[in-house]
Amino acid sequence: MYLVNSRKFSSMAFKNLSSRFFFITIFCSTVFASASLLSSEDIPEGDGLFPSAFPFQFPFHGSNNIDPKIAEDSVDYATGGQWALLQRSIGVSAMHMQVMFNNKVVIFDRTDFGPSNLTLPRGMCRHNDKVMKVDCTAHSVLYDVATNTYRPLTVQTDVWCSSGAVNADGTLVQTGGYDAGDNKIRLFTPCNDDKCDWVELPQILTVERWYASDQILPDGRVIIVGGRRQFSYEFFPKSPVGNSPSNNVVYFPFLKETTDPQEENNLYPFLHLLPDGNLFVFANQRSIVLDYVHNTIIKEFPQIPSEKRTYPSTGSSLMLPLKLSNDGHNGDPSSPAVEVLICGGAKGGSYLKASKKGVFTSASSTCGRLRVTDSNPQWVMEQMPQHRVMPDMLLLPTGNVIILNGASKGSAGWECADQPVLNPLLYSPNEPDLKKRFALLNPTTIPRMYHSAATLLPDGRILVGGSNPHMNYSFTGVKYPTDLSLEAFSPPYKAPQYDNLRPTILSVDVGPIQNIVSYSQEFSITFKMGLFQPSDIIHKEYMVAMVAPSFTTHSFAMNQRLLLLNIVDIQWVQHPLFARRVTVYAPSTKNIAPPGYYMLFLVHQGIPGPAAWIKIK
Repeated sequence: MYLVNSRKFSSMAFKNLSSRFFFITIFCSTVFASASLLSSEDIPEGDGLFPSAFPFQFPFHGSNNIDPKIAEDSVDYATGGQWALLQRSIGVSAMHMQVMFNNKVVIFDRTDFGPSNLTLPRGMCRHNDKVMKVDCTAHSVLYDVATNTYRPLTVQTDVWCSSGAVNADGTLVQTGGYDAGDNKIRLFTPCNDDKCDWVELPQILTVERWYASDQILPDGRVIIVGGRRQFSYEFFPKSPVGNSPSNNVVYFPFLKETTDPQEENNLYPFLHLLPDGNLFVFANQRSIVLDYVHNTIIKEFPQIPSEKRTYPSTGSSLMLPLKLSNDGHNGDPSSPAVEVLICGGAKGGSYLKASKKGVFTSASSTCGRLRVTDSNPQWVMEQMPQHRVMPDMLLLPTGNVIILNGASKGSAGWECADQPVLNPLLYSPNEPDLKKRFALLNPTTIPRMYHSAATLLPDGRILVGGSNPHMNYSFTGVKYPTDLSLEAFSPPYKAPQYDNLRPTILSVDVGPIQNIVSYSQEFSITFKMGLFQPSDIIHKEYMVAMVAPSFTTHSFAMNQRLLLLNIVDIQWVQHPLFARRVTVYAPSTKNIAPPGYYMLFLVHQGIPGPAAWIKIK
């Protein structure tokens, strides 16, 4: 296993700075507090009344009051990152997460286990649940990143193991679930007055969808693929043309072919929208390119070696950053090279051994990379320094990948995993030395097992929560208690010693409508640095990344996408003083960047600043 090379990171970050200026570094000593698993005393009683104010404002460890957590084998912040406990309990376990364009995060669990540990405001009870005739507790919350507070939201039917995507207007379209919720479509539209809540549509899915996956499409629709015993896909919204084929369920035999007896191992299939508008679909160990318009499989790739990769032998998948340029892949600017990364998973039979015999098999320790746009694509396998099932895998603004959460033995499912993996991994896909691609980061102290989630925040941190490997909420008498807390992991680039390199976006100059860009539009970002640097501007020191906010559940960040924009110019500007302006081209097509909201990150010498939100249409 490899720790991040602090000398390498520091020399990269501070390259040539010593000859440019003198600076004073002030070292502040911080008292580190150890954190342990939540005890039953830390969990609010489910039937207790919370303050009547709406939204709820709970005490929190805000920006300057959060105590970092360290473990015995931790290294310094700039080398291994830093964990912080944000909330000891938000009342629900974070099974699903979605960052919204107003810097708030929709979080929800399931409703079918009984009351949660967060009471709804008076009069907002549910009366349609099989488990409870009247349920006056929340199963969803809205978390405010800036204030580290949260308020309850009301879901009407069971959202257990469901899916979602954000549409072009910034509304979360959430589909399926369990029992009374398995064919429901729900919307959550962000607001500024804290009065918005879930809206359940009278329109329903054509069939029940439990453990399905969603992907936003170039035309603004959402495709919903699969689900337990559903070998099909459908669209939302349906075509306004009544007899359109897209208004019907489309049979998809690939999902039936990839179903293992008793275990399935093809639920929550991995979906990635390709720059040609077709859909990469992965299930079990097989992957294809699907033309969903004509229901045609265009290409099938070789089978990934070794273990199974989709639920319950759960690994994770993402599409590596798309590098946009004037010439693109094979001379076509609308066709950048595409590479898919899949990490972790479990051997066939792991779920049955764990669930029926209590035997936990070692999880996968491999990652596979498939260059989809090659003429003869082949999986290239790499070895992780850890075995991992149920990992969450996220793209960082730098173009690197963070892998966190999960266990080293077993599979997904209730009571089906053991030996939590506490250390995140940093994966550098462009590192030429294969032995240095994986770096071990500082560990959390909280196991994040089945039903955990993680997502990238606009400030560059990773929000982490959840873990409930039990049928009900269980806080005592179990090896891995239900966890209701929220943590944030700050990657090494967030360390204070890099603040002088950190760019701060002052404005996004796009034209008459603020922060709205058009396809292929040239636009500028005005920014300042943490410390004046009177050096020549070097283009290669900068990156501009557009990151789509993902819907994360069950180790798959649906709709995750990172686009590296083509930089055409960087200049000094007269006002504000010492500011700079970088000019870039927006993505050229809806296939590359489906319409909607994106986090816009500016990265300088490997150090990203906070994102600005832009909308492409």
